[in-house]
Formats: sequence, C-alpha cells, structure tokens
Amino acid sequence: MKESVTQEFDHGCGIACYAFALNLNYQQAATQLGSKQAVSTRFWVNDLTTALNCAGAGYISKHVKPHIRKLIYQEGTIVLIRRSKRYPSGHYLIRHNKGWMDPWINLPYNNNIFQATSGFRKRLPGVPMYAILPTST
Repeated sequence: MKESVTQEFDHGCGIACYAFALNLNYQQAATQLGSKQAVSTRFWVNDLTTALNCAGAGYISKHVKPHIRKLIYQEGTIVLIRRSKRYPSGHYLIRHNKGWMDPWINLPYNNNIFQATSGFRKRLPGVPMYAILPTST
C-alpha cells in the first residue's frame, strides 16, 4: 500500500493529492508546481487538472451531479468536498484501495498545520462538489 502524503501548508491538500497521484513526496510536488502554488490560498480544480495533465497523467474535471456521483469511486479520482464548518475551505482527497487518502486527516480535531497527519479513511468526510477523474487506470 502506498504511504499517505501529509500537506504542509494550510491549503496544501491539492498539492498532497497531486503528489499521491504522481508517486511524489510533498516537497517534490511543491517544487514541480512552483512556489506560487505552494503558498497560495487554494488550488483551483481546473488548475489542479491542468497540472496533472502537464505532468503526464490523464485527468478530466467534472462537477459532481447525480450521474457523475458513481464515477468518483474509481481508483485515483480526486474529489473536492464542499465547504463546511469542519472544512471551511473545502478539502481534496484521492481515492485509493477502496478508501480515501486524506492529506490532513486530523483537521476537524486539530487545525494546527504543524501537527497535521495524513492517512486513509473509508468514507468521504463531506459532500463531493468536484471530481477530477482519471481518463485511464
């Protein structure tokens, strides 16, 4: 099983999912994406999709509607869950081995980025808003 990737910045969950999808560590991903992205306030869905495609991975992004919902369970799918009290900026997770790699799994209980840990969870911790779907597995 692959190791989870822990985000290192408050809004670094997209970078961590990018790293996980490409088998990189967080620092390698941040270097590839550039310092501007590494410290930005968020990683937009279209920017993340473009970055994955530029790195050689085939992905498309879709707004999660009822007919798309069943597709999010495909290996390698990255989802952005909706903003909520627990996730005020939303949160990216990536599908792996019938679960979800969460780059800041303890966020709802500890919002100190310096104590962030990553891990795997069975279910999404929120409602998926966007899906970044692999075009081939």
